[in-house]
Amino acid sequence: MPLINSVIKWINLKRIYQIQLYWEHPHEIQKETLLGLINNARETEWGKNHHFSEISTVKDFQEGVPLQTYDDLKPYINRLREGEKDLFWPGDVKWFAKSSGTTSDKSKFIPVTRDALENCHLRGPKDVFALYIKNFPETKILKGKTLTLGGSHRINNFNNNSYYGDLSAIIIENVPFWTDFIRTPSNEIALIDEFEEKIERIIDATIDENVTSFAGVPSWYLVLMKRVLEKTGKNNILEVWPNMEVFTHGGVNFEPYREQYKKLIPSDQMQYMETYNASEGFFGIQDNPHRNDMLLMLDYGVYYEFIPIKEFGKENPEVLTLEEIELNENYALVISTNAGLWRYIIGDTVKFTCKYPYKIKITGRTKHFINAFGEEIIIDNAEKAMQITCNHTGAIVNEYTAGPIFMGDNQKGAHQWIIEFERKPQDFDYFITVLDNSLKTLNSDYEAKRHKNLTLEKPHVVVAPTGTFYKWMKIRGKMGGQNKIPRLANDRKYLDELLKLLQG
Repeated sequence: MPLINSVIKWINLKRIYQIQLYWEHPHEIQKETLLGLINNARETEWGKNHHFSEISTVKDFQEGVPLQTYDDLKPYINRLREGEKDLFWPGDVKWFAKSSGTTSDKSKFIPVTRDALENCHLRGPKDVFALYIKNFPETKILKGKTLTLGGSHRINNFNNNSYYGDLSAIIIENVPFWTDFIRTPSNEIALIDEFEEKIERIIDATIDENVTSFAGVPSWYLVLMKRVLEKTGKNNILEVWPNMEVFTHGGVNFEPYREQYKKLIPSDQMQYMETYNASEGFFGIQDNPHRNDMLLMLDYGVYYEFIPIKEFGKENPEVLTLEEIELNENYALVISTNAGLWRYIIGDTVKFTCKYPYKIKITGRTKHFINAFGEEIIIDNAEKAMQITCNHTGAIVNEYTAGPIFMGDNQKGAHQWIIEFERKPQDFDYFITVLDNSLKTLNSDYEAKRHKNLTLEKPHVVVAPTGTFYKWMKIRGKMGGQNKIPRLANDRKYLDELLKLLQG
């Protein structure tokens, strides 16, 4: 262990120097990344069809390669799943990350090439450690183990040559052998399909380990942590794992969960580090513990472009490069990667908070919003409004989702919120008023639609009993891994499912 720790620290120092180049040469790094991607894929079917041999500039690339969605790429991906080679990227593709689907498919299967695994997905967690150790040089994190929850879908066969599962499961299957010394539980337990069985087995296997960190989606770890306390009879997590010091989280906004984690882990020394990783790649790391934005990782084999949100959905939208972006504007993210995703619209929206180095915050999803009446509520609005409301009312929210109530003969338009509370507000009407006013403050379109109740009424709030969202996700087969509770929708699908569940 001491030898491994020494090697890790030496590698980290070298890597920190490389990351510091983000400050000085971000545009050059990105152009070099793009030309490297094009050169590698020159002889693939995609590269030949799009004349990669003739591309030498960013402009050439943008003019020669159209924007893509999953549905556009699906015929190619289906061929990859059958074992064809050299389509998007040189060689075959052995791994596919299963994620939530599109309008036409229940699931998406995102190709994960060897290059993407080694230079993106596995590189991200290494840099998380490097940046954490840089910020906290006296850390004892390497003297203990990282708790791994694992994916909700273990590896399954498409055929004898290709496999699919949660990205976390794919990563667990591909990490170097020496990581067994610094993480827990075993692969066998981490990859159990059934979520509740997995939780119990993880607790049994890790309860006596020196766990110093954990990493993953906050909602699912909250389930695990609460079950740990139930099973052990302890008052907080530090009584179980006294050396716990950092939670590396991603997938959903952490703010709605922060107060609950403070109760579970009552220590001012506990650190929370946000990451931006997805089935399509690893994109951002919170490099400064005093800021709530993330450093955009520029040398992972990912080339970034950005569609201004006002342009999104147009037939030929304006697409910006890194050097063309403006701070505090909302952009739909477009990526070209060493997994063979070319000008792929990932479905996330981001805004930049800083240049040199470039730092981002995730603001939502291109498909997760409410715009039934021209109000254009995005997830960032909802999360901030909920945080303000909880701060003013003393409420603690476990989970929520929201969507439209459409106009009817005797019904004005409104937003319906289904909320599960950890701690209910004393004055429920005041809670609704603060939520409404916060949304008005954060979104001028919503404010305009709420003027004199002409288009929109006050939010309609339904209180869900404890455990409702957990039960709902279980029914949907969306337990654990990278599955997330949808915060907003522009239709009533999720609302109606939950209301039906509440009615018994």
